[in-house]
Amino acid sequence: MPRVTPCLWFDGVAAEAARYYTSLLPGSHVGRTMLAPADTPSGPAGSVLTVEFTLAGQPFTALDGGPDFQFSEAVSFVIDCEDQAEIDRLWTTLIADGGEAGPCGWLKDRYGLSWQIVPAELDGLLGGPDPVAARRTMEALLGMQKLDIAALRAAYHGNVADHSRA
Repeated sequence: MPRVTPCLWFDGVAAEAARYYTSLLPGSHVGRTMLAPADTPSGPAGSVLTVEFTLAGQPFTALDGGPDFQFSEAVSFVIDCEDQAEIDRLWTTLIADGGEAGPCGWLKDRYGLSWQIVPAELDGLLGGPDPVAARRTMEALLGMQKLDIAALRAAYHGNVADHSRA
């Protein structure tokens, strides 16, 4: 079976980004770094060309490709979190040092990569058998930036109050 590995394009910070991302989650590590064997449009011979890394068991490649391309919200990575402490830790870490909070659990990290930091139970709350409860949950979610598990559960169960978090 072929292996699919996402390749993330960076401008001179591929190794730094790989180290940063692998510090976030268990089951993560930086692998092989390939140096450019000749001058390339993005750097001289001997500069970082690619860095292989694994994030929570998923392989990635970071490419130092130069300034030609930037990340957009069209691609994001979802992290399913088991509890509010994990949501809070990842949210705070990823928006630090130039990251940016967005709506509904979305954010951009300091490299411009988009993430969705969500509770693992979110699919069950939004796609459960009760459409009225799912609608209440979605309405609560739409009023949040960082997601609040207790407020989403309360909305699902009809205990709606203003629990939105910035």
